[in-house]
Amino acid sequence: MKTTPLSRRTFLRGAVGGTAVALALPTLEAMLGARGAEAASTGPIFGIFFWGGGLPWHDGHGAPQAGHPDLWTPSTTGKDYTPSELLAPLAPYQPSVVTGLTPHTEVPDLPAGQSDGHMRGFMVSMTGDRIRPEGFDHPSHTLTALRPTLDQYIAKHPDFYGPEAPRFRSLVLGASTARFHDYGHWNAISYNGPDDLNPPILDPGQLYDLLFGVAADTAGMKRRALLLDAVLEDAKSLSGRVGAADKQRIEAHLEHLNTVKNRLEFSGESCAPPGKPAPNEELVAKTEIMGSLLASALACNMTRVFSFMLSSPATTHVFGNLGVPNDFHTTVHEGAWEHARAGILYQMQAFAAFLGRLQAVVEPTGGTLLDRALVFGLSEYGEGYQHSVAEMPCVLAGGANGNIRRNVHVRNPGGNYSKAHVTMLRGVGLETPSFGWNGGQTSEAFGDILV
Repeated sequence: MKTTPLSRRTFLRGAVGGTAVALALPTLEAMLGARGAEAASTGPIFGIFFWGGGLPWHDGHGAPQAGHPDLWTPSTTGKDYTPSELLAPLAPYQPSVVTGLTPHTEVPDLPAGQSDGHMRGFMVSMTGDRIRPEGFDHPSHTLTALRPTLDQYIAKHPDFYGPEAPRFRSLVLGASTARFHDYGHWNAISYNGPDDLNPPILDPGQLYDLLFGVAADTAGMKRRALLLDAVLEDAKSLSGRVGAADKQRIEAHLEHLNTVKNRLEFSGESCAPPGKPAPNEELVAKTEIMGSLLASALACNMTRVFSFMLSSPATTHVFGNLGVPNDFHTTVHEGAWEHARAGILYQMQAFAAFLGRLQAVVEPTGGTLLDRALVFGLSEYGEGYQHSVAEMPCVLAGGANGNIRRNVHVRNPGGNYSKAHVTMLRGVGLETPSFGWNGGQTSEAFGDILV
């Protein structure tokens, strides 16, 4: 049978009450060929989950606030470690963690101030390199990167997607709108290179429109039946133009969506879009909404790389729901330890909600999106009270298609942060003889975590 080649951007289209609707398709052989379709549907996913404010101060950061317990580092190492208080919300998703890491890059004497953890810790953990000295100004907190952040390094690596890139090489998303400054990395964490930032999408409605391209008036499409019925004629027509394997994929796809439809509530577990979400600035609720939309994009193979900035570096988010009276940057600088503890714990709850959306999506292979993913969880420094870059957090959630061992704690006091980068890059299948620059380069990986 002669088949018609299809674009990766092919949608099933229809109309409901004069409103155009579009339904994303799974990856088909007619789009990429048999091998390409399998690779797109099963290839590893890489993502970054960033939170601002580091961790609560403890003795491992030095003497100024001595006496506070370490709420982050698990009490045991190795497989099936005992989760700490702050890692407990993540425990259902069995993340591996590395503790004790710090930047190993050189710090030039001029311009002064490049050792400030607000900036150095962020840049090393996100890029493997130091701040670019040219144009750096500590008093105004002006800085830029020397190279791409890890999300963009992977998204543009020639061996990650191969010759057929998806609709989006990466998605850059966020939640909190609070900012320490409205420029530079205080406003966005994803860099393409020097002075070239990727602003995050912060509005669920904007993300919805980007992914699904549906007209804004969706009040009449809350029930899935309307959406599916609207595109059935297009699906029938398409099935007649593709091969037997693709026809089965389309039919199975629609059958799956129909099963979900019958539950009368969309939860982001397939390619079909939910009703357009209403604005919600409560951090956990907004993270769940954004995570559901992202999960839908990942399930549809619209992308395999993302970054999610829950809160920005030196975040000024106000956790008023927790009884924290000041913005979080002021809170940690004042040494308000209990309030810092509450704010970080709440952000870990948001992280858990995000991972839950990936875990909820069961793929045709029987695994979940989180099984296929590697989500790098981090903050800009070890703590915000004195901007220490000791004991910087590093979470590796997900299995990366079995390449990352889950639920492992590795303790490496003073260890080079770029060992984690090498571990992750090899985990998503990229040949990485070494990673890091300007004194931070290493060829070592964490063998207890990397399969």
